[in-house]
Amino acid sequence: MPITSYVIALGSNRRGRHGSPREELRAALGAIGGVRAVSRLRETPPLGPSRRRFANAVALVDSAEGPDALLRRLKAIERAFGRRRGQRWGARVIDLDIVLWSGGCWHTRELTIPHPHYRTRRFVLGPMAEIVPGWRDPLSGRSTLPLLHAVDRPRPRA
Repeated sequence: MPITSYVIALGSNRRGRHGSPREELRAALGAIGGVRAVSRLRETPPLGPSRRRFANAVALVDSAEGPDALLRRLKAIERAFGRRRGQRWGARVIDLDIVLWSGGCWHTRELTIPHPHYRTRRFVLGPMAEIVPGWRDPLSGRSTLPLLHAVDRPRPRA
């Protein structure tokens, strides 16, 4: 397979064998390899029941792997870092999600690209705006910056 690019979202809100959540993200970037660009690391409030703040970042990664092969490798990295299945949106040592792929859309039982929720998540779109501001969503055709501005736009009260 030719080299393609992926946008990978990284998150951590629990210490692991590499140290703090920020150190877990840095170690994960090294484990992923092929990193062409990475956003600055940010702390964000959790979604759902977790009380711990997250360290988040986004990386632009080049790989000869297809989406399913990359997903398997990312899941193996998560397991090696100590991630275990648990409560949805709970505390985790590392979370690695494929958000976008230069090949466009992809859908299997295990993986959907683009990530179904990334358009509503500032903690993904903000870092993306730093490294891939012009990347277009393959479904809407909108680039990262307008998607980010749409998340930030105040909503009318019902």
